[in-house]
Amino acid sequence: MARNTTLSFEFYPPQTQEGVTKLMQTAKELNEYNPEFFSVTFGAGGSTKEKTLDTVLDLKKSGFNATPHISCISSSKAEIKELLDKYKSNKINHLVALRGDNPSGSINFGELNYANELVNFIKSEMGDTFKIDVGAYPEVHPESETCKTRFYKL
Repeated sequence: MARNTTLSFEFYPPQTQEGVTKLMQTAKELNEYNPEFFSVTFGAGGSTKEKTLDTVLDLKKSGFNATPHISCISSSKAEIKELLDKYKSNKINHLVALRGDNPSGSINFGELNYANELVNFIKSEMGDTFKIDVGAYPEVHPESETCKTRFYKL
């Protein structure tokens, strides 16, 4: 039995108009590979929330299938719910959920600690509004106890 393979490409939200132009040209070129979607990152601690939304909307306006990342690190449930409402009001119905990274030097985890908790929260607040893909480590997360025991044991 052959496995179905899907392809997606990930973008970081551009910081300048020149970056937006380059991103759109790159999306046009990569679209020739027929990706299922383009995802747009959600910077460490949610540092690109607004730019993530703007970039997804720009891609959609240009005819591309685009979806935002959403993470739970450094965010309260109220902040996540507000963002979900924004996505819903902009007719975004697909998310890539992940735990996310703390901004450099920060240890504020927020109210949710892991992607599974984020997915459960999204489902409890929004029902089946969103198709949710999950970004995860294919092996062991570097912060997990298993990893620490396996690789950092003295």
